[in-house]
Amino acid sequence: MAPSSSRPLRHHLYLLLIFIVSISGLLTSIPVSAADELPELLGGDGLHREILRDETVLRLKELGKISDGEGYLERTFLSPASIRATAVIVSWMKDAGLTTWVDQMGNIHGRFEPANSTKEALLMGSHMDTVIDAGMYDGSLGIICAISALKVLKVTGKLQRLTRPVEVIAFSDEEGVRFQTTFLGSAAVAGTLPESILQVSDKSGTTVQDVLKTNSFEATAAAISQARYNPESVGSYVEIHMEQGPVLEALRYPLGVVKGIAGQTRLKVIVDGSQGHAGTVPMKLRRDPMVAAAELVVTLEHLCKEPNKLLNYDEECGCFTEESLAGLVCTVGELLTWPSASNVIPGQVNFTVDIRAMDDKVRETIVTSFSRLVLQRCDERLVECRVEHKHSAPATPSDPELTSQLKRAARSAVSAMPGRAGTTSTAADAPVLMSGAGHDAMAMAKLTKMGMVFVRCRGGVSHSPEESVMDDDVWAAGLALVKFIEQAAVSSELLLLPDAELDAAVAEL
Repeated sequence: MAPSSSRPLRHHLYLLLIFIVSISGLLTSIPVSAADELPELLGGDGLHREILRDETVLRLKELGKISDGEGYLERTFLSPASIRATAVIVSWMKDAGLTTWVDQMGNIHGRFEPANSTKEALLMGSHMDTVIDAGMYDGSLGIICAISALKVLKVTGKLQRLTRPVEVIAFSDEEGVRFQTTFLGSAAVAGTLPESILQVSDKSGTTVQDVLKTNSFEATAAAISQARYNPESVGSYVEIHMEQGPVLEALRYPLGVVKGIAGQTRLKVIVDGSQGHAGTVPMKLRRDPMVAAAELVVTLEHLCKEPNKLLNYDEECGCFTEESLAGLVCTVGELLTWPSASNVIPGQVNFTVDIRAMDDKVRETIVTSFSRLVLQRCDERLVECRVEHKHSAPATPSDPELTSQLKRAARSAVSAMPGRAGTTSTAADAPVLMSGAGHDAMAMAKLTKMGMVFVRCRGGVSHSPEESVMDDDVWAAGLALVKFIEQAAVSSELLLLPDAELDAAVAEL
């Protein structure tokens, strides 16, 4: 920042303000002799590039190299790479001035507890595990951004002025790769992890209990329950996460706030027909489950692209709006045939259906309507069909107050960035998005109110080594988190005001 001609006067005014504040008993952590360093203690330009961008990106790259795979990133629940990553994350938490520990499900905690504080804690974090052949941002971005934000508070002297406890949690498992069950880490903290989880096994027959014991955890139901937080001790949970979608990139805006996480229904459709020889059964006499399944897949696509054209009036109640239908997505991700031979008309075909929507009524109506259409189409093709319900989870709305606070923080951060963090959007506010993917915030919402911030990623690519987040967008996310914490948990004493507000306060003296 270039010096101005008014700098000597401004400096003397700072000295005057320090003297007044110290006399009133408000200034306790910065001696008057540190007056020359006051602008730096206030954060310099307030953007903290060295910590929130440069160091954070370096740490993302460092964590991205800790892998169980050779030449690709894989870090699953309590694997050797996960244990190595734990030591690194603990060191970063300590560097930010946090007290650290690892709970009985392998979650890493870093916490700052203000003296004599009786207020509920602000929790932040994300997951440290990855999918197979992963990118370096999914999960890790939320952990490291939160640590970096608290480090900024430490170096600016604001950590000691927190009015409530703050804590970063690196959850041990969210992806569910090893044991095919998601949210092992966050569900333990939220208190929703069932005791039966200990007996769930991976493909090799190793159970969750075995893995815990191998890594010197107690591996009992009582021990796991110790990871559970008392809801009365927690005020909120906030998570930074890469978007994993293309919306922010299309809007040319680096950050978005999440209004909620979509509800999800998983179905399995089984179609039985007549197995036969591919060369001898005439077309008109076939009961081909493959053709019926293909028609059902296309029917699902039409239903979810243009739901009002296929829904019955009784099903839609005439009440679905464009807003309630926004974000509805349907996917067939797996299709299996029997006997799966090139010269055989299949005897059976089954396929999976994944239906997600922010509006639970919309999702339930789509499930009902699709089930009706399955039976109708199958009757027309003289094949037998059944629909099995495999999983259902309601939508998880973000807390409106938290969302508003995060929206203000995101707008403030982006507005302060040099070149507006690569945005050419004319939007005054950060976009509000729905999350179609599940996140730890979904599990934590059963413990406390939650809010999320999405960070723009290139092409919407995730769960791939090609996933990419611009360095300046990482910076913007960290800065938004700093501003949010300052709103939510830092004392509002005059000394801690940003430079512009401090100048205004000085002018009023």
